[in-house]
Amino acid sequence: MAMKLMKGNEAIAEAAIRAGCRFFFGYPITPQTEIPEYMSARMPEIGGCYLQAESELAAINMVYGAAGTGVRAMTSSSSPGISLKQEGISYLAASELPCVVINIMRGGPGLGGIQASQGDYFQATKGGGHGDYHLIVYAPASVQESVDLMARAFDKADEYRVPAMILADGIIGQMMEPVVLPEMTEYTPERAKKPWAAMGHKPGSGYDRAVINSLYIEVDEMDLLHQRLARCYDIIEKNEVMYENYNMENAEIVIAAYGTVARICKSAIDELKQEGINVGLIRPITLWPFPKDAVREAAMADGVKAVLTVELSAGQLVEDVRLAIDGAKPVHYLGHPGSLMPTAEEVKARLVALKEGF
Repeated sequence: MAMKLMKGNEAIAEAAIRAGCRFFFGYPITPQTEIPEYMSARMPEIGGCYLQAESELAAINMVYGAAGTGVRAMTSSSSPGISLKQEGISYLAASELPCVVINIMRGGPGLGGIQASQGDYFQATKGGGHGDYHLIVYAPASVQESVDLMARAFDKADEYRVPAMILADGIIGQMMEPVVLPEMTEYTPERAKKPWAAMGHKPGSGYDRAVINSLYIEVDEMDLLHQRLARCYDIIEKNEVMYENYNMENAEIVIAAYGTVARICKSAIDELKQEGINVGLIRPITLWPFPKDAVREAAMADGVKAVLTVELSAGQLVEDVRLAIDGAKPVHYLGHPGSLMPTAEEVKARLVALKEGF
């Protein structure tokens, strides 16, 4: 397959199309506007549906309607826009509808800044909207990984009947890198594979009438939904964890980082290795399900004295790392809220200071 130089947002959009997405509903907001812009040109070319909604609230509810018919539907936005979509995402989760949501994160809270951020970690991994639910959350560290995870996001959303999210910082959306795009997939929902979908009902077809619903007046019915969702989430936690280990052999300190920040950490690790200081990295690729067992195993490896989380937020990833390690090793935090990216030099200085403190 030939490589192509693409901006992250445009590569994400094309990857979604090649994964079978034919319904896109969105609204422009920096730094993800290239996604709806790209979709507005490409969807008519392939017989798909592009619709710029009047608001983020409208867009996510259009996704709800399309997903209820079994098709592959997607929306994209950036942090404040994703906040507006949270009620609809909660409805999608309760109705057990698969879809993909893209969040190209910017600074916050509030309108914040348009530069890269990782401040939406809690929002993505702890629910975001009301009620007990989870999304499968993927955190790519490159444009190519964004492309590769797109098909997986649609596949896993369909497999488990849950919304999936691609959570990337603004740098991933705006940078240009060479990518290899997958072949085009023509996806047509089949009643046999999606008996829950509202595809039209014919008496005598052998299928029950599909009803898409998230309102349960009877307490027992609501409890059954929660039990069903809990079983589903348990299976996802067991089977769908993804992470990367880097330079873990003989590491004295382990860094936990994801997305673009993990790439900066790799640069720091490589430079320190030349100076005789060995540091490892564990990079969660799924932020939910979080790779808690892998994080704990990395922290408990022989020779590891401490863990450092590096993140572009005021300290969100660090909470899940501390829960995973459960006090067995000290966990330190380095990061910036907002949009001021940690540098490799800053990471190196913190690692050297930690080593000198042993």
